[in-house]
Amino acid sequence: MIRTPSQIWAAPILLGILTTIGLIAALLGDGGWDLVSAVTLGAPVLAGIWYGLRRAPRRQ
Repeated sequence: MIRTPSQIWAAPILLGILTTIGLIAALLGDGGWDLVSAVTLGAPVLAGIWYGLRRAPRRQ
């Protein structure tokens, strides 16, 4: 299966953007910014947990 560069890099770029938004939101202030920071910084963590716990496909 051949994958294009956009298929390969889409998820890492999205996670990087979310992390950047989360770090900036954490620096900006309290209240709603804390929620934005928690959600955007939690997304890469959840993605890592999901990827780590999924089962590898069976090979024949």
